[in-house]
Amino acid sequence: MDELRRIARAVLYEGYLLWPYRQSALKNQHRWTIGGVHPEPYGRAHDGNPWLTQTQCLIEAGPADTVDVRVRFLHLVASEVARCTADGLDPVPELTVGERRFRPREEAVEQEVAACGLRLGALLGEAHRTPIGVPAGRETEWLTDEAGRRAGAVLRSRQALRGHVDAHAEELEPGVLRLTVRVVNTTPWHGDARAEAMRHTFVAAHSVLHTTGGRFVSLMDPPEELRAAAAGCRNVGTWPVLAGPEGEGHTMLSAPIILYDHPRVAPESPGDLFDATEIDQLLTLSVLALSDEEKREIRDGDPRGREILERCQALTPEQLMRLHGIVRTDPAIRTDPAVRAEPVRAEPGTCPEPTT
Repeated sequence: MDELRRIARAVLYEGYLLWPYRQSALKNQHRWTIGGVHPEPYGRAHDGNPWLTQTQCLIEAGPADTVDVRVRFLHLVASEVARCTADGLDPVPELTVGERRFRPREEAVEQEVAACGLRLGALLGEAHRTPIGVPAGRETEWLTDEAGRRAGAVLRSRQALRGHVDAHAEELEPGVLRLTVRVVNTTPWHGDARAEAMRHTFVAAHSVLHTTGGRFVSLMDPPEELRAAAAGCRNVGTWPVLAGPEGEGHTMLSAPIILYDHPRVAPESPGDLFDATEIDQLLTLSVLALSDEEKREIRDGDPRGREILERCQALTPEQLMRLHGIVRTDPAIRTDPAVRAEPVRAEPGTCPEPTT
C-alpha cells in the first residue's frame, strides 16, 4: 500500500507547481488544469470544464463481496498578506518581515471522502450515495519581527464545497459486474470567472477502489472473454488502471492522467517534482541552475516549492548520478508515471446526468 500511496500522491499533485517553481513564472499563473470537478453551473456553461467524473470498470466478484471507494482531491486556499497598522490589518501586495518576503498566492489542502465496506449485492439494487461536505474556513498566521512584534499576517481562506459520490453496480453475467463511481460537484456557486470557480472545484480528483474478495479486470488488457464488456465501460475525465503489485487485482486507481496497469514510481526518484511527464534529472539540474534571486523567490513562495529546492540542493553527487539513467527489463517499472503520464481531457458534452 505504501507504493500505491506514492502513486496516488503523484496523481494528486500533478501540475501543482511547475519548473521553475516560481510564482512569477507564466506557467504557474494559470494553475489547477488537471482533474478538476467544477461547480455544476460553471461546468454546464463552459465546455471542457466537467462538473462530474465517471469511472466504470469490471470486477469479478459475488454479491456478498465488498468494495471500498475513496475519493481524494485538492481544495484551493487563498493566501492573502496584510500589514499591521493602527487600525488593524491592511492588505498589501508584498510584505517583508526579517529575511522572508510574503506575497498573496494560492495553496491547497488535501481532502478525502471514503465509503468502505459497500456490499456489491446492495449496489445492484440502487446507488449508494456518499455526501461531500467541506465547510468554509479561515486561518490567520501572524508574522513577527525580530523584536517579537506583530508586523503583519498571512490570511488563508477556503470556500465551502458540496457534492456527492455515487457507486452502483450492474451484473453483466454471473460473477462479473460493472462498477460505476461518479464524483459530482453540486456546490451552489454561480459565476463566470475561472479563478473564482477554481476555489469551488475539486482539483486533481481521483478515486481508489479496493476489494478483498473480488478481483478487478484490466481495461487495457482484459481477458478475451471480457473484451467486449471492457470496451463497453465509459469513463469520463478519468481512467482506471490496476494498482498495486504486478499480478494482483484487488485495487483500481482511477486518475485524470493516463497510466499503465500497476504503475510504479522509479526507485531512484528522491521526491515529488509535480511534473510526472518529465525526467527527474532534467528538472533537478534545471532547479540547481536557477539564479540566486530565482531561488529566493521559490523560498519565499509555496512551502512545497521550497521543499523541492532544498531537496535538490541537498542531493549528493552519488544521488545525482542515480538520476542519470538506467536500463531495466522489469515492465512494471517501465510503466512508471514519470515517463508515461498524460492528462485526460474531457470532451465537451460528454458528461452524463448523475443518478438521483
